[in-house]
Amino acid sequence: MSHVKQGLAYVLAGAMETQTTLEESTRVLRSARKERTFVTTNFESPRKVRRNVRVKLTYDNNEKKSSALSCTQESRCLTMDRDESEKDNAGKCDTSLVIPTRWREVLAAIQEMRALGNAPVDSMGCEKAGSFLPPTERRFAILVSALLSSQTKDEVTHGAIQRLQNHGILSIEGMAKATEASISQLIYPVGFYTRKASYLKKVVSVCQEKYDGDIPNTLPGLLALPGIGPKMAHLIMNVAWGNVQGICVDTHVHRISNRLGWVGQMKPSGEIQKTKTPEETRISLEAWLPPEEWVAINPLLVGFGQTICTPVRPRCGDCLLNTRCPSAFKITENPAKIS
Repeated sequence: MSHVKQGLAYVLAGAMETQTTLEESTRVLRSARKERTFVTTNFESPRKVRRNVRVKLTYDNNEKKSSALSCTQESRCLTMDRDESEKDNAGKCDTSLVIPTRWREVLAAIQEMRALGNAPVDSMGCEKAGSFLPPTERRFAILVSALLSSQTKDEVTHGAIQRLQNHGILSIEGMAKATEASISQLIYPVGFYTRKASYLKKVVSVCQEKYDGDIPNTLPGLLALPGIGPKMAHLIMNVAWGNVQGICVDTHVHRISNRLGWVGQMKPSGEIQKTKTPEETRISLEAWLPPEEWVAINPLLVGFGQTICTPVRPRCGDCLLNTRCPSAFKITENPAKIS
């Protein structure tokens, strides 16, 4: 009988120990659920992370929180389910957030490939326009170069700027006196040269009437000018006024950002939908790229797109990122022209 009682005592003790273990496990799980963690994936990982979690973002000293942190996505992304207190600080959109984890390494590799400075943008980009002119004339030259650059190679734009300068028309006063036909003839063969000549005459009138012979010094003012879109406006603000208000995204920046998997939107199916326009790409990039990189990213990627990551038949074999890039060695179709 004593053996039976002893056996029952062992059973009861084991049951109590099991109950204690279960309670401890439950407590740990509940505690873990309360923790807010941020999960990202490596650049090389083909997996797409999509989890509903409560997120608390932290930044190192070199990365700043962007005011554009809102509705942007990427293949290495995370669905954010914020509580009401977090929504006040993090924005109003509960969507996938683009956070590439190794973008600095990617930029470093591109900088290494661009070290020679042999791309057309390095010597003939809009930043070089009117570099020896007085400040007011240089700002106008930058605006003209930006306007002419749409759907036009840098070499062609540079040639047009040189001809305008040689004929004394690369100033607001000089262009005001010139005829639209003469301007059209001098800027040929830039894309849509006839239309752009008309735009330039209208721009000159606005600058004389509203800005005392100078160009607008605000983003809305530039966007109100004929022929000036977001890409050009941000470039002009950056270069002419030294006022960085956003990233200048042209066709090269748009294309390469999508090829690298830096921008896009997570579909319910888990697939990644690429950004369709440069403006979508700009908003997506500004959500995670630190503002101190906003100016340099344009000439860096433009030159990279002109020399290696070209629109058609990119030179993936010569690219230092060909083992990391999700688009490496894939057949690319002839892209639609983007102004």
